[in-house]
Amino acid sequence: MSQKEDSEGKRSSHHTELYGSIPRTCLPIVFHPDYNITFMGLEKLHPFDAGKWGKVIRFLKEEQFITDGNIVEALEATEEDLLVVHTKRYLSRLKWSLVVATITEIPPLLFLPNFLVQRKVLRPLRTQTGGTIMAGKLAVDRGWAINVGGGFHHCSSDRGGGFCAYADITLAIKFLFERVEGISRATIIDLDAHQGNGHERDFMDDRRVFIVDMYNRYIYPGDGYAKRAIKRKVELDWGTEDSEYLQKVELHSEGALNEVRPDIIVYNAGTDILDGDPLGGLSISPQGIVKRDEIVFRAARRRGIPILMVTSGGYQKKTARIIADSILNLNQQGLIGEEALEEEEEGSSSLVTSVMCSSGPAGSTFTTV
Repeated sequence: MSQKEDSEGKRSSHHTELYGSIPRTCLPIVFHPDYNITFMGLEKLHPFDAGKWGKVIRFLKEEQFITDGNIVEALEATEEDLLVVHTKRYLSRLKWSLVVATITEIPPLLFLPNFLVQRKVLRPLRTQTGGTIMAGKLAVDRGWAINVGGGFHHCSSDRGGGFCAYADITLAIKFLFERVEGISRATIIDLDAHQGNGHERDFMDDRRVFIVDMYNRYIYPGDGYAKRAIKRKVELDWGTEDSEYLQKVELHSEGALNEVRPDIIVYNAGTDILDGDPLGGLSISPQGIVKRDEIVFRAARRRGIPILMVTSGGYQKKTARIIADSILNLNQQGLIGEEALEEEEEGSSSLVTSVMCSSGPAGSTFTTV
């Protein structure tokens, strides 16, 4: 995209509620109770723990890291928001329960009226998508942000799959490119156990986006076409363990950020790499996941690059506890939390400082849980 086209995109951007102002008293951690998918037990037919996001928040509250008053409440992405990336044809197809049942891999959904599917399944996913877009702006403003949901990396502009109905990673990046001055290059570090073929298809020919993808080479989706978009491709074998895995995480995170310095990092922090995960096929310990996240955040902090983290896949009941433990460790290490925010306010990153006072569209505000 040329600079002229990019600036025209900024001028023609639609009105959105997702880029409002936020009180400085709030941590850039985004969540909404609607993230959880609960409907007559149907969610249990998919191996995904459809309540893990709320459990993460509960654990963080129990550890007194967050309260109801200092986290950001996600807003649902509207159709106009989604059309920044998605085609009208694709969004129309989601009005068929059969299509949603196929994408989410929950076959009984095809027998339900679509208004129920919209309310009980797609609305939570749209709210998580709105949360990722909001967290992208917060990351630029504050230096870091975490959406406790999101990471739907198998969805592209015109097709979903693998439980991913909306392309939240692509949306977050395109919103930043269109709306935030000084954001023109992004790096995606995708460390979910599966290949992130959705954002890879979306950014296939976009030189502004550098993709690092580290995944089990033998599992879904095996998208050979999408692999062409990966700038650093790290294909893992069955049962890869901590030592080899963490060495590769550090090598390729540091290497990618040395090769191209982005204005924003989107970190897809899937926990389906955990030993015993029914879909991931890797053998990483809980401690290994905590260390992995620390390596990525430390690489970003060392260079003063804003980082947005989304939680993506993870198919065991204990993954919520591991995500919470990782967030707590990032805080203990001074990589997130109030201490990290204070450092940003003192000007540790000239980029962040230059845009952190942006208040967004008039009349649009963030709310707190």
